[in-house]
Amino acid sequence: MTIKKFNDFIWETHGIHAGTENDHVKHGIDKLEDIVDRAIAENHPSITFIIHSPRLTNFRYTAEKNTNIKFIRGDRSYLNYPKRIANLREKYAGRINIKYGVELEWMGSELGLLWSRSKIFQAADADFVIGSVHFAPEGLPYDGSKEEALELLRLRGSLEAYWNGYINEMIEMIESFGDMMQVVGHLDLPKLNVEVPEVIKNFESSSHPLANKFRTLLEIIADRDLALDVNMAGDFKGVGVYPSQNILKRAFELQIPVALGTDTHHVRYYGHNFKESLAYIYKAGYEQYVSFSKLIPEKRTIFDDHELKVKYTILNKGIELLNQRFHHGSRRIIPDFSFGGTFSEFIDIYKNATGMGDYNAVRIRKANKSITVSNETPKSETACVKGLFSKHLDQPGVLSSLFNSLASESVNVETARLHANNDGTAFAFLTLEQDHGNVQNAIDFVHGTDQNTFLELTYSEKTKLPNFYGEGVYLYEMDGVELKMALSSKMILTRHENSPGVLLILLSALASKNINIIDLRLGKRNKIGYSALAVDGDSNVINDLLTKLGDQYYEANLIELHSQ
Repeated sequence: MTIKKFNDFIWETHGIHAGTENDHVKHGIDKLEDIVDRAIAENHPSITFIIHSPRLTNFRYTAEKNTNIKFIRGDRSYLNYPKRIANLREKYAGRINIKYGVELEWMGSELGLLWSRSKIFQAADADFVIGSVHFAPEGLPYDGSKEEALELLRLRGSLEAYWNGYINEMIEMIESFGDMMQVVGHLDLPKLNVEVPEVIKNFESSSHPLANKFRTLLEIIADRDLALDVNMAGDFKGVGVYPSQNILKRAFELQIPVALGTDTHHVRYYGHNFKESLAYIYKAGYEQYVSFSKLIPEKRTIFDDHELKVKYTILNKGIELLNQRFHHGSRRIIPDFSFGGTFSEFIDIYKNATGMGDYNAVRIRKANKSITVSNETPKSETACVKGLFSKHLDQPGVLSSLFNSLASESVNVETARLHANNDGTAFAFLTLEQDHGNVQNAIDFVHGTDQNTFLELTYSEKTKLPNFYGEGVYLYEMDGVELKMALSSKMILTRHENSPGVLLILLSALASKNINIIDLRLGKRNKIGYSALAVDGDSNVINDLLTKLGDQYYEANLIELHSQ
């Protein structure tokens, strides 16, 4: 039996804490550029930064109180945080993937809740939010000094009461914030300074109320589709990984995904325990974990297996593609999977998955929507069809003009294929419905009005489909409708009424804002049409256009792929 080797690198979630610039108390002191340079030097494909959300003034560690400065910790840095990350991404573009998140500070359900919600909105573009409890309502921290913990223990009266309060706060945080966070931070944090009660050590077999409450906490995490932070900082501090192995094994049984992180605050500890974290989750039964891009979960393998990494990359692109068809509140929910052909080994990892036979692709499903992706280059089709071939200038508005002419003659386009030639020109091949409209009249109109734009325009009642396929990752189908288009960093997916002129609305809207179409595929099922467009242009402009297409469009989404 071959022993699988663990990766030397992890896609962190609870990663290295960002420097806090000019704030009075610093939490992560290194220059971000120095950290990125080190990650690049160590050949890491990604670096993940994280910052604590600012706290209310009365929630302060003793070290902060001793400064005698009345302040809201970290506010200036926090506001500047997204901009700093954006600058880093621009500076290091093409060299490393830079992710960033927010560690949300829970400070109770009254003012604390409103405060924390405001801080989430201030970092709305973050890749993920970790919900963490650091402070008790009494204003004392669980992860501060030993003296602070003992004072809280005294106030609460017993070890069990100490942990009961913490668990209550965890549950309250999840119930209040479950829709705005992706990860639950360091679940058994209090063990840093106090003992773990026996009833929690044995929570699965104990009938004690505290054990029952801890079981409930894990079930709430599972029901909310949240990930569990596997945090190596506890091991570094001598109290063991957060959470303990018995907790993690139960999380695995509940199918709770895990997100990994070293939770370091100094560059000298960067990368500490990467490999150990993989061994730790493997011991509990896990063979994969999650990271996040723009709140969307990405699957990662723990093994150093190139082919497996490639498959996970394809899977993640499919997850991202599907999730962006949903409203934000549903995006963090991990979808279901079907695997075929070379991807079938995933069925052993995702026990609830179904097979797809020899079909070399991954189908990702959620609610009534699905996406199928593959890195297998589509085969050229041999069928002969009624089609219109165009060679034209590769610029915004050209396709809109062609579709406009066809729609004016009530000609409906069934499928479309587009290929840019990288010389200022592009090919298009449109298959047309058999019994509608006068195609020749449309061609004559184009020749009369756009003869300098369309270099060739020919129509055939019976012609072979051209092969525009090259290597890449392909969107094979959407909701079972075949599209077979290579994935691009910026795409539009639509589901719309299948009738002449409907797609023209979208093409005209894009042309009006100088948005160029790089690639295009159409498909249909009964009276519903589907389209996939690779586009180049301003995302805000495109999103604004998509909201104005009208009732003929049942779905129109801009998809921006960030996954690696």
